[in-house]
Amino acid sequence: MPRRNRPNRSRKKAHAERPIAPGWATTEPGADGDWIVRNVPGSGAAKLYRCPGCDHEIRPGTPHIVAWPADSTGSVTERRHWHTGCWRARDRREPPRGW
Repeated sequence: MPRRNRPNRSRKKAHAERPIAPGWATTEPGADGDWIVRNVPGSGAAKLYRCPGCDHEIRPGTPHIVAWPADSTGSVTERRHWHTGCWRARDRREPPRGW
């Protein structure tokens, strides 16, 4: 008898926080103000960046977050590239140097 490929409806789906879709920006509130945040997939990360949260390199091909203040013009000079974990932990750290 052939196998049926039906979804298992008895399994409950976990409604975890969904990652931001690549190329789309969302607004996130924070203790340090509102931020425009965009997810950069590994395939879209072609340059070397330095994360302001941990001061380590974000190597090409590494998925990460780009964020800039919501009240800014959004110019390239105001954008910062963060490791995803560093971005999520920014409220539990000291403010980054040079900001």
